[in-house]
Amino acid sequence: MQKLKMMNAPISLGKHDQDYPGLSAPGDHFSFSEIMESLWRMARRQLLIFLFVLPLSLILGLAYLLTAPAKYTSHAMLLIDSSKVRILQQQSQSPLGDVPIDTAQVETQVEILKSENIGLSVLKEAKLIDEPEFSAAARGFLGYLSPWRSWSERSQDKLTRDALATFLSQRTISRVGRTYVLDIGYTSLDPNRAALVANSIADAYIVDQLDAKYQATRRASGWLQDRIRELRAQVSAADRAVLDYKESNNIVDVGAGGGPTGARLLGEQQLGELNSQLGAARAATAEAKARLERIQEMMKQEVPDAAVADSLRNEVITKLRSQFLDMANREAVWSSRYGRDHLAAVNLRTQMQEIRRSIADELRRIGESYMSDYKIAKSREETVEKDLARLVADTQSTNRDRLGLRDLESTAQVYHNIYDNFLQRYMEAIQQQSFPITEARVISAAAPPAQKSSPVPAMVMSIAGTIGFLLSFAIAAVREATDRVFRTARQVEGTLNLSCLAVLPLLADVDAGKSAEDREHDQMRKETDLGQRAAQIERRSVRHVVDDPLSSFAEGLRSIKVAVDISGRIQAAKIIGITSTLSKEGKSTVSSNLAQLIAHAGKSVVLVDGDLRNPTLTRLLSPEAVSGVLQVLDGSVSIESAMHHDEQTSLSFLPAVINSRIAHSNEILSSKAFSNLIEKLRGMYEYVLIDFPPLAPVVDVRAACGIVDYFLFVVEWGQTRTSLVQHQLQSAPEIKEKTLGVVLNKAKANVLARYESYYEKSYYGADYGGSSVRSMSGKK
Repeated sequence: MQKLKMMNAPISLGKHDQDYPGLSAPGDHFSFSEIMESLWRMARRQLLIFLFVLPLSLILGLAYLLTAPAKYTSHAMLLIDSSKVRILQQQSQSPLGDVPIDTAQVETQVEILKSENIGLSVLKEAKLIDEPEFSAAARGFLGYLSPWRSWSERSQDKLTRDALATFLSQRTISRVGRTYVLDIGYTSLDPNRAALVANSIADAYIVDQLDAKYQATRRASGWLQDRIRELRAQVSAADRAVLDYKESNNIVDVGAGGGPTGARLLGEQQLGELNSQLGAARAATAEAKARLERIQEMMKQEVPDAAVADSLRNEVITKLRSQFLDMANREAVWSSRYGRDHLAAVNLRTQMQEIRRSIADELRRIGESYMSDYKIAKSREETVEKDLARLVADTQSTNRDRLGLRDLESTAQVYHNIYDNFLQRYMEAIQQQSFPITEARVISAAAPPAQKSSPVPAMVMSIAGTIGFLLSFAIAAVREATDRVFRTARQVEGTLNLSCLAVLPLLADVDAGKSAEDREHDQMRKETDLGQRAAQIERRSVRHVVDDPLSSFAEGLRSIKVAVDISGRIQAAKIIGITSTLSKEGKSTVSSNLAQLIAHAGKSVVLVDGDLRNPTLTRLLSPEAVSGVLQVLDGSVSIESAMHHDEQTSLSFLPAVINSRIAHSNEILSSKAFSNLIEKLRGMYEYVLIDFPPLAPVVDVRAACGIVDYFLFVVEWGQTRTSLVQHQLQSAPEIKEKTLGVVLNKAKANVLARYESYYEKSYYGADYGGSSVRSMSGKK
């Protein structure tokens, strides 16, 4: 079956429900303007929610401002100074001096300031644990409710932890931009206490840093002391091993006086003397060689260090070195003050270079003398060795013993060097421990603030307004999401997959929208045509299109007729069934008005009351009827005798006269006799409209489905649940297959404008309604 879109009725929109979020059909895309308009219309629909929640939120915010105590925040500024000179510490190996502190180190100091140790130190130092601001917060609401509870019942540790929690909640530590400055803030009910605590935090941090450095130095000193004790024992053991080896092998110490001082080897006086001489010669050679190698190494350096015996006694080198150091200090000062390219600094560096060359020349002269001494010692050693060559065969064991001695002496020398190195470090650590410094310093002490920091009226009211708006919007969205009834044509088409033929307004709203002149004109016409006011009111709803053919309700019915006419599937007279999901949705009103509109247009139409359980149309259109559908079916009367005709519209109406309740009405509607009756009416009229009972309570509609060409499904606007309609149509696929479209009935015009973007009060009535037409006729 071809599904038809809505006709151009005043309320039957061509573009449906663009203003009803959440009800769009799959695949639809909305622009930003449409979304904003949808949100605006949702706000209009839920205006009462916004008018209640938003002022309530602002009132609560105002109450908070009136009841919340004033709080004051004071700030202290702490600098992490990475360029401070570290007295008595080892100099940095970097040519630029101290290495700058990186971001991670600064963030580490921030976390240290946030630590509980600093907080506990401040609480104890400033004696804040027993202050009412901290103790009241620690007791909390339950403490106020229990005044009989003894304060001694609370342990001191618990009081301290609660006071610490209050302290940490009021303390803020942050880094100022990307600098090394830390902002220490504290908020309190007392401005003086806020400044006191902020300064106490800075002081506690500095003391903590000093204590940490002292403890680290003390631990290092203790470890070095223990290590020195161990090294001293190892040095003594090595020296003792050397002495024991000499005694066990009868080796004379040639370094003690240069002569034999102990027992000789088997009385070989000559060998002893040669040994003494050889030892002295080798010692002299080694000494000369060591001096030579030492000065050669110094000569390879960029700035030779004249730390040798002759150079230390050399008055020239001493004077030159003193001048070099003095110029180096002056050059460093002038370079830092005026820059390295300043003429004075350049001249000083030139003079320093000349002094270096002079020192180097003096050292080369000393080196040449060392080379001469070395050659002489070497020559002497070679002479002694030639003399000893004759005695090598007899003194092999002595030579082997001498080699072992050298190993022991080397080991002892290594232990001596290590011991001296650790002893030097230990002395440095002792000096640092006696004079610890820290890199942090206060650059701006906290002062009592003059103005409160919270609550800020503008901020509180802004937050209250924002929360109120968001809460209102959330409640409105929830209400929109849970409003599972039909309100727009787009919702009908997206939910039921059926065309929405028209959205018919509530008749009471249609009459209320008329002007006083229109209502007076209608009243005069009613009293003139019918003569009885009470009878006209009773029939008003089922004859509205006749009484007011230019109303929006009548225009909506015309769109239904056009949809029926262009359906194209049926060439003969059309048999149209009107039904709904539940009773009182207005299907009988729609059936009567649609039939009368078609008849008033000059078409031949018959309206059949097919509700054999509750014949509403019969009671409204022909309450005096004595025969109807049942009597025609049993053959007691003819169709012409049972038929009623409207004199004004020429509408033919076949009532349903029930003398007693019928239990099996579905059998009657599905009978061959009823089918023959409808076919006979098809041959007599152009349109056959059957007002069926609702679909949910009874099965009569499904029983008569085979005789109907099309169904019009009436749904009450804003009342019928979408799930119920879906379930009924899914349970009756044969009815859904023949459904031409859905009619939304009883739409409230004043509320519908919030859902349908095209529907406004002046959309139809101002330009095409009855009042404008009559006013134009009056002018003519």
